[in-house]
Amino acid sequence: MIHSMTLKVPDTLFQRLRQQAEAAERSVEDEALDVLATAVPSNDELSSELAETLFGLSLLNDQALWQAARSHLAAETVKELEWLNLKQQREGLTESEAEKLDLLIYQYERVMLVRAQAAVLLKERGYDISNLQPGRA
Repeated sequence: MIHSMTLKVPDTLFQRLRQQAEAAERSVEDEALDVLATAVPSNDELSSELAETLFGLSLLNDQALWQAARSHLAAETVKELEWLNLKQQREGLTESEAEKLDLLIYQYERVMLVRAQAAVLLKERGYDISNLQPGRA
């Protein structure tokens, strides 16, 4: 079964995705599906710590869930993640920089998974989640 969904994507992210798709001679949709498949692990790929965190969200009250759904990385962390990604593409990373990038990617993915799960739980509780800002980690 295939589901259809509509995403609101910031222009800068869409342009990067479009450039990747053009370089790979693929459609933007195909590129986005690959990125999404890579970013969202199957349940058996979640660490026990992350699985516990996601499960724990179901125990939170509504106010705490809204806070989790709106959580994001600190601006300095986002800047460092972007810088390391660009450096990796341009010239490569040292071992310590690669380790730091892996850690920041883990933090980013963790925030995104927590936000997504919190949004799912809020929707299941009957809330309109359309005002949650997409794309900002």
